Amino acid sequence: MGCLVAIHQPNFFPWLGYFDKIRRADVFVLLDAVDYPRSGSGGMGSWSNRVRIAIQGEARWATCPVHRLPLGAPLNAAEIDDGRPWRRKMIATLQASYGKAPQFREAMALLQPLFEQQETNLATFNITAIKVIAEHLGLATRFLRQSELPHAGKATELLISLVKAVGGDAYLAGGGAGGYQQDELFEQHGVRLVSQGFVPQPYGPHEAFIPGLSVIDYLMWDGRPATGSPGGSYD
Repeated sequence: MGCLVAIHQPNFFPWLGYFDKIRRADVFVLLDAVDYPRSGSGGMGSWSNRVRIAIQGEARWATCPVHRLPLGAPLNAAEIDDGRPWRRKMIATLQASYGKAPQFREAMALLQPLFEQQETNLATFNITAIKVIAEHLGLATRFLRQSELPHAGKATELLISLVKAVGGDAYLAGGGAGGYQQDELFEQHGVRLVSQGFVPQPYGPHEAFIPGLSVIDYLMWDGRPATGSPGGSYD
């Protein structure tokens, strides 16, 4: 049988599409040794340390503060700034925003220890949270870190080298790869390209559903394990 590999940076409590990619893959490689992603000019904000949740019915940023890094520093060099009481504020925000959601107690029993974990390395913090939530959702994918694997090149060449390093013969591409991914290189290296094709399905009250929010939102309103066929969704 073939081995389908998905590769992604270890995001901060990512959205359902991220966990759908985990669900579909045989191996999920966490890109912890690439350059720390940045938004804007020199800013530290990215999907690595922030995500959107529902606050007062609107999508708002929830952020884990990190110490500033020089340009070109790897993601696994990022350290959480615990000089700010962000963990306590995050828990309070979830209580205020989701306290009446049907799965609030179960979700907080899962999430609060993750926010309170005494880990200051951002990549390790995120990877721990991703693995715990994936297990909660019934996902049995094998996780590996880029920094633990032989790899070479950048962009598409890096992805191909990681697929080969874990014995994969197919790469699962998400919807946001069109700007940098060279599809023809996969075929040239004998790697089959598979499109994820994830379409989020509404959950919880119709009026409360906002697509693209953190998995936290799903855990609060629904939280059932992942089901459905490859390319499907959480239903």
